[in-house]
Amino acid sequence: MTDQADQVNQVDRMDQADRTDAAAPADRAELRIAPVAGEAMTEQWRHVHNVVVPPAAMSPAEALERVGRYRLANAYLGDTLVGCSTVRPPEGADAVATVIARVLPGFRRRGFGTALYEHGLAHARTLGARTVEAVVLAANEDGVRFAEARGFVEVERYVLDGESDLWLTLRRESCAG
Repeated sequence: MTDQADQVNQVDRMDQADRTDAAAPADRAELRIAPVAGEAMTEQWRHVHNVVVPPAAMSPAEALERVGRYRLANAYLGDTLVGCSTVRPPEGADAVATVIARVLPGFRRRGFGTALYEHGLAHARTLGARTVEAVVLAANEDGVRFAEARGFVEVERYVLDGESDLWLTLRRESCAG
């Protein structure tokens, strides 16, 4: 079995483990966020994406295409993959950037989403973003609560053509902290 397959299997086992909701500041201090580079990291990013948003599961080719358009990053606790993020560069007169933080279910409520979000937000600011949006699958109640707790408000609900899953676009008018 490859190192990548071992890591994916380890993440899958941890996703199913019964974990505490208590914050673990030491864990967050040990978190490492790295820009996605190469096929192995792209596959890890895709794995987290597909676990968190299964209705929008991506193929390897789709994930590689995202690497060319957006800033993708993975988050690791030691060598264990715990989450990923996407930063879409600012667009339009309002300089709206999209920052998405995804954390595997077994690692939530430990500060990793906040670290990923803050890291992505800092990058969006360096790109000139003045406004930030997040896109969340409505069924992802943890993700919706996470965004709302950071001052995001819903600005759009939609269903993709031919699909049935409801998506939310949430916006925060300020790109400050």
